[in-house]
Amino acid sequence: MISVVIPTLNAEAGLAATLDRLRAGTQGLIEEIIVSDGGSTDATVEIAHRANCRVVRGPPGRGEQLGFGARQAEGRWLLFLHADTCLGAGWEDAATEFMRRTTTGRRAAVFTFKLDDSATSALVLERIVALRGRALGLPYGDQGLLVSRGFYDEIGGFRPLPIMEDVDFVRRIGRTRLETLAVPAVTSAVRYRRNGYLPRMARNATCLLLYFIGVPPKSIARIYG
Repeated sequence: MISVVIPTLNAEAGLAATLDRLRAGTQGLIEEIIVSDGGSTDATVEIAHRANCRVVRGPPGRGEQLGFGARQAEGRWLLFLHADTCLGAGWEDAATEFMRRTTTGRRAAVFTFKLDDSATSALVLERIVALRGRALGLPYGDQGLLVSRGFYDEIGGFRPLPIMEDVDFVRRIGRTRLETLAVPAVTSAVRYRRNGYLPRMARNATCLLLYFIGVPPKSIARIYG
């Protein structure tokens, strides 16, 4: 029923845990897992093969990889997930219930943003993301995205953008057609710990602002780092 699409580029650090969580207790819910690799030189592809994933390879760039993976998918529903994001307990039931309720298929769902860090800064960021989602309908890409194949194709799928591909796509979905499921998508906080929470959050906010005022994504990608 669900094709999972995971874009990767040297993602060996978190991929195995993400795949293990997907495989646990799905009871036929997942039809296939497609790892769309952008040229990894570490053990990413080997990890994917060991987990019996389909590996497809193409040019690097998350938007390009997501779109390429989706074109190979055979499921009626698509679940886009980052390689360092593990879905929390109960995600299968939440996803199944959402799909059952979405009779027209013209809605999409994301999970609740959470970091694998109990620091106060992490909790603050989680609340900011929740507020942004409720007010603007702009979830992060690492909240996962569950969407029917028909609706995905109807609104044009992921565009081959080097950055902001998630914002571009959810804006076409629209806030009123996007639901946040009460199950966490737990993402690695390594980038925030390495760069510092405040500098990383400020950089992310700057990139988002630049996108909204029309700066080309290729230029934004150089700032994002």
